[in-house]
Amino acid sequence: MTASAQIGVTGLAVMGRNLARNFARNGYTVALHNRTAARTREVIEQFGEEGEFVATQSPEEFVAALERPRRLVVMVQAGEATDAVIREFAPLLEDGDVIIDGGNAHFADTRRREKELREQGIHFVGTGVSGGEEGALHGPSIMPGGSEESYASLGPMLEKISAKAESDGTPCVTHCGPDGAGHFVKMTHNGIEYADMQLIAEAYDLLRQVGGFSPAEIADIFRSWNEGRLDSYLIEITAEVLSHTDAATGKPFIDVVEDQAEQKGTGRWTVQIALDLGAPVSGIAEAVFARSVSGHADLRAASRKLAGPRPHALGEADSSAFCARVEQALYASKIVSYTQGFHEIAAGSEQYGWNIDLGKVAAIWRGGCIIRAAFLDRITGAYAAQPQLPSLLADKRFADEIAAAQDDWRQVLATAVTQGVPTPGFSSALAYYDSLRADRLPAALTQGQRDYFGAHTYRRTDRDGVFHTLWGGDRTEVER
Repeated sequence: MTASAQIGVTGLAVMGRNLARNFARNGYTVALHNRTAARTREVIEQFGEEGEFVATQSPEEFVAALERPRRLVVMVQAGEATDAVIREFAPLLEDGDVIIDGGNAHFADTRRREKELREQGIHFVGTGVSGGEEGALHGPSIMPGGSEESYASLGPMLEKISAKAESDGTPCVTHCGPDGAGHFVKMTHNGIEYADMQLIAEAYDLLRQVGGFSPAEIADIFRSWNEGRLDSYLIEITAEVLSHTDAATGKPFIDVVEDQAEQKGTGRWTVQIALDLGAPVSGIAEAVFARSVSGHADLRAASRKLAGPRPHALGEADSSAFCARVEQALYASKIVSYTQGFHEIAAGSEQYGWNIDLGKVAAIWRGGCIIRAAFLDRITGAYAAQPQLPSLLADKRFADEIAAAQDDWRQVLATAVTQGVPTPGFSSALAYYDSLRADRLPAALTQGQRDYFGAHTYRRTDRDGVFHTLWGGDRTEVER
């Protein structure tokens, strides 16, 4: 077979198929391979007119169809399936060839694979791809890791198929850093996505239970919010979901959907890794736990008779004012979620020596991805002005906006507490904000307790050194 394809895709489920079509639509000849040849034929039959495809049946034929350096995109299930594909194809490749993993792999697996393949002379590029099946086809946000040499070969192709930021047309792709950096950034993106969705859900719940608005009315509220500073893909689709009517019952669609949210694991990874890094992502954690609570149907059923207030709707005038306060709370909490996510990326970058540019990460999330939002332009600008910005909350504009929102934010939470409406996302975001701005935290007491029961020592505010008090003796202080 003549080597005529600039890139190949193996694994032709919806995401793989759409990425292959995206490459072909952008002028590249694409080699196709799938474990079942019937799926390859199906792609050619349905979409062959969209561009140049080369159908292959075996791994050997697939590799032979690729120009050097070979670029092979793997779009299979994360985990063992990815390892199996690598074991199958790596022996057929040569020095300088590139394997691109476009799945939601754990970054630690990506680091391992990159090291193993590097020793064989093969580049491995763990690549986060966000935007779902539509993004894969029309332009996703792309987060590749791997070597600079591999990006020199692959980057121009990814830039061509990626989404473009609406504000300035910049391709939504950047080389995130070595080995697992790309999949780490994608993991954290998904963690922020969890938090964003939870905050939006809490805003809906408050507007419905306390504001007294119907789903259709809340859809209109979200549409109006989407014309302002909350302009984002998730706000946009929330309005669509809330305005939808179930054809079978005539009820609001939202009322016939079981209130048990599922998850695929990337949000959970974000929290687990944050714990390892010591990065506080409490808002993301609460979003993950909120999904977990929703899924424990038996536990919830057994607890419904617990005492507590019943939410009651406000009057019309009060509801309008409450709606405005909820918008403030949602916006402030959203800033905190992104702050926590970027902090985790910075912590991971430092731990693994990736040198990730946070401004470029913000820039590539402006289009194509699930968390794309208008205010990412401002986050990009904040990091461009101060590359070493320790926190988004240290940016004057964001700090001023939260300062203006905080009274309404606090009132919303006070109302939620008195009416018994759970708001773990809003609450944890405010607690994080208040923790950062506090002069002193009660952690001093925690350290005293740890020293008392475990001789874990403590530091003093008035002099250097590490100390322990002889709690079981005469309580004198000794330096350790």
